[in-house]
Amino acid sequence: MTKPVSLPFPLLFTVLCFAVTFPPSAPAQQPPAATFKSETHLVNFTFSVRRPDGTLANGLARDDFQVTEDGVPQTISFFGKESDLPLTLGLIVDASDSQSHFFKRHRQDIEKFLKSILHPGDQVFTVSFGNHLRLTNDLSPTPAAVLDGLESFDKGERNFPELGPKDDREGGTALFDAVYYGVGDRLAQAQGRRALILFTDGEENSSAHDLLDAIDAARESDTLIYAIRYTDHKEIKTPHARQGVAALHHLALETGGSDYDALHDNLGEVFRQIADELRSLYSIAYHSTNRKPDSTFRRVRIVTTDTSLVVHARTGYYAR
Repeated sequence: MTKPVSLPFPLLFTVLCFAVTFPPSAPAQQPPAATFKSETHLVNFTFSVRRPDGTLANGLARDDFQVTEDGVPQTISFFGKESDLPLTLGLIVDASDSQSHFFKRHRQDIEKFLKSILHPGDQVFTVSFGNHLRLTNDLSPTPAAVLDGLESFDKGERNFPELGPKDDREGGTALFDAVYYGVGDRLAQAQGRRALILFTDGEENSSAHDLLDAIDAARESDTLIYAIRYTDHKEIKTPHARQGVAALHHLALETGGSDYDALHDNLGEVFRQIADELRSLYSIAYHSTNRKPDSTFRRVRIVTTDTSLVVHARTGYYAR
């Protein structure tokens, strides 16, 4: 009996063949049932490929890629392009005190972003967070509904569902919990392409989960994270602000996304790049040659036969 495979997450699949019994040669000498067991690790990666000038490299085929896991070559079992699959987006919007003077800017930028990226069949949800994680809009295909929820929240409405346990947090910014539960509660079971877009300064002081937990949750569900950072020029030199910059960089880097500076980068161009990237993704799956479910981190490297091309993918997975 084979356990059903559920793509696109890196999971451990165990195939059990039961009760293969050979007929006895004599009634008194019936051999015991023979049971055969084998294990395979089916690992899925979603990623983009760019040329040296930064443009996306489309039209590549299975034979254009090579995969190694901890340095060991792997055989590609599945290859595909994600361009025709629906997109599920989570917008994680910082509503803590450090972002209060950016609330209006958040809404304006989110409106531009949604207009640049949403196609028919796509869905988006929003989580506004301080020391609580509130689902200000559940999965919706329309930017207007998303913006209405954000505006209501900014005006003081708090009658929204909360994600995760209702922890009594002392601090005012639970970014890592927002990422962790945004993935687990809304994206983990979504079909097609999945991405979180963070609108925040990256500062953190009250989550029950840490940075590694947030990264691991995104890796487990093959979710890309893009961070749009809003940090005042006068604050960027403080240790807390630098930690926020580093946290957003790691969240994006380790999950196959990117991070941007909202106050310096051209956000119109940034949003176009993210939209193009999410519609130009490749998927590869392989059966790992390392069959031990030892919870260790497996570092995966995906390269192309054209060494000038750059693959942008998460760095690996945990063998649960």
